[in-house]
Amino acid sequence: MKITILKKGKKFLESLSQNERERIARAIFALPNGDIKAIKGTNDGFRLRVGKWRIVYQTTVDEFIIRDIGSRGDIYK
Repeated sequence: MKITILKKGKKFLESLSQNERERIARAIFALPNGDIKAIKGTNDGFRLRVGKWRIVYQTTVDEFIIRDIGSRGDIYK
């Protein structure tokens, strides 16, 4: 499947250390495996937990669209 990371997610990844970027990248490329839950209140959003980071994404038939990446306290605001 194709993986697309939107601008907001790319910007956040660039601000992280190399180790954290690699850790998050491994989790993204392992989709749909991992600690995944549907986001309450939406019908097409999911979150992937990677330690203290959350990756918010949606799916289409042949693509994962990474909408946002952030810390667990700030990502849902």
